[in-house]
Amino acid sequence: MLFFVEVILPLSLAKTFTYSISEAEYHFIKEGMRVSVPFGKNKMYTALVLETHQNKPTLYEAKEINQILDELPIVTAIQIKHWQWIANYYMCAIGDVYRAALPSGLLLESETIISQKQNATVDTQTLSDEEYLIHEALQLQSTLKIQDIVGILNKKNVFPIIQQLIDKGVISLQEEVLDGYKPKLVRYIRLHEQYTTDGGLNTLLEVLKNAAKQKELVLNYFQLNASEQKPITVKKLVDAAKTTSAAVKALIEKGIFEDYLIQEDRVDFSNNQSNKEILLSSSQQAALEQITERFLEKEVCLLHGVTASGKTEVYIKLIEEYLETGKKVLYLLPEIALTTQLVSRLSAYFGNKVAVFHSKYNNNERIEVWRQVLQNSDKAQIVIGARSALFLPFKELGLIIVDEEHEQTYKQMDPAPRYHARDTAIVLANFHEAKVLLGSATPSIETYYNATNDKFGLVELSHRYGKVTMPVIELVDLKDKYFRKRMTGHFSDTLIQNITEVKALGEQVILFQNRRGYSPLLECLTCGHVPQCQQCDVSLTYHKHKNQLRCHYCGYSIAKPTHCHACSSVDLTTKGFGTEQIQQELELLFPDSKIGRMDQDTTRGKFGFEKIIDSFKNREIDILVGTQMLAKGLDFDNVTLVGIMNADNMLYHPDFRAFERSFQMMTQVAGRSGRASKQGKVLIQTYNPDHNTIQQVTNNNYIAMYKEQLYDRQIYKYPPYFRIIKLTLKQRDYEKLKQGSLWLYQVMAQNLAIPVLGPEEPSINRIRNEYIRTIIIKVPTATSVAGIKKTIQKMLNSFDAVAQYRAIKVSVNVDFY
Repeated sequence: MLFFVEVILPLSLAKTFTYSISEAEYHFIKEGMRVSVPFGKNKMYTALVLETHQNKPTLYEAKEINQILDELPIVTAIQIKHWQWIANYYMCAIGDVYRAALPSGLLLESETIISQKQNATVDTQTLSDEEYLIHEALQLQSTLKIQDIVGILNKKNVFPIIQQLIDKGVISLQEEVLDGYKPKLVRYIRLHEQYTTDGGLNTLLEVLKNAAKQKELVLNYFQLNASEQKPITVKKLVDAAKTTSAAVKALIEKGIFEDYLIQEDRVDFSNNQSNKEILLSSSQQAALEQITERFLEKEVCLLHGVTASGKTEVYIKLIEEYLETGKKVLYLLPEIALTTQLVSRLSAYFGNKVAVFHSKYNNNERIEVWRQVLQNSDKAQIVIGARSALFLPFKELGLIIVDEEHEQTYKQMDPAPRYHARDTAIVLANFHEAKVLLGSATPSIETYYNATNDKFGLVELSHRYGKVTMPVIELVDLKDKYFRKRMTGHFSDTLIQNITEVKALGEQVILFQNRRGYSPLLECLTCGHVPQCQQCDVSLTYHKHKNQLRCHYCGYSIAKPTHCHACSSVDLTTKGFGTEQIQQELELLFPDSKIGRMDQDTTRGKFGFEKIIDSFKNREIDILVGTQMLAKGLDFDNVTLVGIMNADNMLYHPDFRAFERSFQMMTQVAGRSGRASKQGKVLIQTYNPDHNTIQQVTNNNYIAMYKEQLYDRQIYKYPPYFRIIKLTLKQRDYEKLKQGSLWLYQVMAQNLAIPVLGPEEPSINRIRNEYIRTIIIKVPTATSVAGIKKTIQKMLNSFDAVAQYRAIKVSVNVDFY
């Protein structure tokens, strides 16, 4: 009798694969376990078990699995069901979802291991210098990895040399699956049991009478032991005695101390807890009660509260209610920067019930959180994370909070799966029979449409917490200021005066410019030449700090030229401005102020966000310049002035969401001002103060913006009336791409009775040497999207079957944002 297992591979493959197993394995293997399987000629992958069965595959001979990696499933049945929904809805391979979902430390892949061939006699005279170096390295250690050989030879392409050594019978290869996860072990110390009995201390002091330092170390141990009544780490003892670990080692060798290891969690918030009680205002209490009421009839509820209305306190009280019923909570945030502040607020209230999961955590930390959630641990009752936290193996999930639900960073753009965390969270909650609370001061048009059309519940919080008034918003007409020569660099006299006044009062300032770098382009004044990226169709951004021109799409960079590459003129100038230039101008205008910058360049490290946010919160920074990272829910009580350097940048993007996004961005940035007792002020510098969107921001009129955008969306067939599926085609050959995209467009236009637009060249039509074309399909919400997607998939399959178009890469983005 034959037995088989059906598995998902972590590759961009839409189908599952069948492998053969023994009868014993058939009875042991469960859905959600990982197995190591061979795939291709000699590669090993970690596959995920979907089911065991006895149906022999008809198209290929089933290979045997290599080994079972888990004793118990590490993925739940609900997770697999959720992943299959993501793959179907967002039109991507199930392998892509599996690869994105699991921390890479759980996705073991084969690493080629090179070893000396057994019983081989090697004539070193026949070896080249490079071959001899590898042979010599294998005399010193039994195995090498490809990466080791790259280091030894100091060259990237080492495969030809390895191949020559295999041909000469010197080395052999083996594919080996390595587990990358190692638990964190902490070294503890305790007194040897012979000294713990009565009279043990006297014996001990007698032994140590001539070793003063060691005696002092032992006395410190007794002090710590008496005060803490819990195991003592070697590090703690060394710090308390102000000595070195060598002294501890000496005592261990004498048999006075013995050390032992305990496995510990890498992330621990138990020390953060304070017993501070949160008291809700009457409007917050009313909002909490309304949310609870809405949840009785609706699965999803929107909390629409103005900036600084105290939405987080409402969330905390709601989380408390769910924890009391034994349920778990997932708290999603759009930006890793936000988790920094929120974790400290939630762990102060809930202590070590909080776990954090996002990409700035290393592999081991993420695996630890995964295991805590899987084991339903008390340490992961509340999980805070960015969009990837949706993939954790939840059990008893009761509530998902999606904070700042309007943020575009909830949408994964590349690579697949191109899912939207908010919509995916609603489906996940449905599988768990849990509730979803969406929170925002500026909800997305679709969410507000669903809330006002009775699909979601709606709760409003229209006043700031503690009767703090909304900030005063003032417009500065840049056209007029330049005409009257009242500008210093990019600062109007109004903005400089306001910064000076705020600084005199010891308060802080935030300045917003949604562009990093010093200047978006460098131009020759003689011939007009602008340096372009060699691989992308974009100008290079000038970064003054590194004195280089850099492409923000592929990372290509060159040193800043001293003369024009086209005409050799030395007359070069920068056009436009970014955060780096604003920071430099501020240093000249306010030389006695401490100026910080928060953008992608300054927050690269693991704790990049924390350092800047803590410095600003501790008032070590007077003026903080930043990009859109600043616009997302950060809470600083000493900020009374916010300046938007140029509001027009955002308004004129070739995007149907440009006005909605501009309104959200400006309102959110404005909301960072005056969050404590003093009323804040917001200065918006613009060339177009009469623009509808800027007027709506000034009057804090969300409803006017919503109605205006909804009217346009209906006319031009955009969400929430239509769903958008965007196809992106990429190919290095411009002509082949042009023909292929036209062929695909014509097939779709003929077979779909809905609007199909394209094939269009986007504004940036080449990235990393690949030309780009896009096709947009607009699906009315009343139509069955599933049927349309099946038809589109059939067309994509037939497109792939045309030999001349097979090299064209096609990516599908459902619900394109």
